[in-house]
Order: sequence, then structure tokens, then C-alpha cells
Amino acid sequence: MPLFLHTLSLKLLRLKNSAIAILFVAFLLILSTLAYWLEPETFESWFNALYWVMTTMATVGYGDYFAHTFAGKVLTLFIYVFGIGLLSLIIGKIIDSVSQYHRQRRAGKLTYSGKQHVIFINWSKKARYAVDELLTISPATHIVIIDAIDQHPYEHHNVHFVSGDPSSSDILERAGIASAKAAIIFADYRIDESSLVDGKSLLIASSIESIAPQVHTTVEIMLEKHIHNFKHVKVNEFVLSHDAVARLAVRSALNDGSVEIFTQLLSRQHGADVFPIPVAPEWKTYEDAFLSLLRQGATLISDRGDMSINTKLNAPIPANAKLFVVCDVDVYQTITKGVRA
Repeated sequence: MPLFLHTLSLKLLRLKNSAIAILFVAFLLILSTLAYWLEPETFESWFNALYWVMTTMATVGYGDYFAHTFAGKVLTLFIYVFGIGLLSLIIGKIIDSVSQYHRQRRAGKLTYSGKQHVIFINWSKKARYAVDELLTISPATHIVIIDAIDQHPYEHHNVHFVSGDPSSSDILERAGIASAKAAIIFADYRIDESSLVDGKSLLIASSIESIAPQVHTTVEIMLEKHIHNFKHVKVNEFVLSHDAVARLAVRSALNDGSVEIFTQLLSRQHGADVFPIPVAPEWKTYEDAFLSLLRQGATLISDRGDMSINTKLNAPIPANAKLFVVCDVDVYQTITKGVRA
């Protein structure tokens, strides 16, 4: 008998989870029906028989129902021997599945199926700071990190990880590139040669543009001379590595205290920030928009990349205008609510 049980348990362990689930349901249905058929006066309904089988398998045994006949007691013994083991197997499979899911998540083996997420490519300290900033600005945003490392680099319920070569279409598709809102490609500082770093970034950008050209792509570039290559693959925006740091250092030397202004604008964690503002129907000229926003506590600074609009306030606002203001979060929310209303 012990040998039979050992052999049976080994065979059950080799079964697929779906087969074990079907076996478990069939076991419950058959034994509940049999119990009710053997002792209809005891259980009064089929559901009560199912309830008794479940409590017996779970070793709870409330005592509100129990078998009275010899056949019913034999059935009880059968449930003790096989039902408890089967339920233990089910619980073990569930725990193993959950553990396997977390192992695969940490190893970056899962496929992300969400939408409107932001993809960060090539993990580094800069990428970590960027994730921190994005989660501060928009805590509900989901982020997918792609890198060829073996372990999830940032444990957060909204941050997902895909391990592999980010230039591979399979890896990009596993990260949900087609349904992503934006992708940011950071320079891979594990490569010593700057040209090779930009070459890898260019290859990744080309892969993204070929699969999902609608995704807004931003790339960190090491050498300025490579900018035209990235423009050729239609990258939306690019940032020269270390360029911002050098420019901030010069401004600090020439204009004491100016760095604090740029630092605030670069981070939404403190002070004012730059926000896009929808154009209100009553605004006909830039002056209309400027004065209306100023009364609400915001300063109009540009239409897209054009920061000279203060010199042409009488000019009409074009249909494709995208206005940007400087203000704090509370003012921004008040303005956007008023415009949409």
C-alpha cells in the first residue's frame, strides 16, 4: 500500500496543472454525489454533501454533518486517504506557481501586456534617477525596464523588467513596445568607446522605429556629431550626455543662483515646473493666453520650442499650437480643469 501511494503521488506530481485542476473538480463532484446518494437523510441536499466533502478534505471537521452508515464511513476513510493528499497537492501547486511567477518576474522572463507605459532601455544610475522622477510625478504610470542583466534592478509594483538585448524585436515586443506611450534609450556606460555606445543606441532606436514608429522615442547621445544619424531614423528627441551638466556649470559661474532655477525645472519634486497647457477657445492671440494664464498664476513661455512668443503677443495662436507654462502643480491642475470645462 505505501508503495502504491508513493507511485500514485509521483504520477500526480508529473501531471500538468490543468489536468490536476480537472481531477480535483471531478473528485469533488463524484464524491459529493456519492455521499448524497448514500445518505440523503443525513445531508438533505447535494450542496450540503459538497460542503461535508470539502470540510473533510480540509481537515476542518465542524461536526455539523457526518456519515452514519457503514458505507458512508468507508467513504469518509477514502476521503481521508486520498482527498487530503489531493488538496495538499493543489495547495502545493498554487504556491509553486506563485513562486515561479515571482522568479520569472525577477529574472525578466515575463511578457508585459499593459498599455500607455514608458519603456526605459539600458539600466544605469541615470535611468534609476529617471524612474524615481517619473514615479514622483506620476505614481500610477507603469514602467518597463529593458536590459541584458539577470535580475530585476528596481523593485516596485509599477516597475516591470524584461531581460535581453533591447535591439531585438522579440525583446521589444515582450516589453509591449507597440502599445507603449514612450521609450527612453539611455547610453550604455558599460561600453568604453563613445562611438560604440551611440552605435548601440542607434540600433535600438532603429528597431523601435521599425516596429512602433508612433512611440515617442528619446535617446541619450554621447557625441554631437552623431545627431544627424539619429535624425535619419526619425527619433523624436535626443539629449547630449553631459551636455546639460556642462551648460549648468557655465551658468553657475556667470550667473550666481541661476542653477537653482534650472534644477527646479528639471525636477517636479520641488517648486515650479514646465507644463503643457491646452488652448482655451477664447484665446485668439498669444497675448490673450499670456494675460489669462498670468492672472491664474502661470507664466506662458513657449509654443512648442519657440520661446520668442513674448515678442509677438499680437500674433494669432495657430491651430497646431502646443503651449507651455511655468507654474506649480496646483495652479496647473486648476488651469487645465478650467480650460476643459
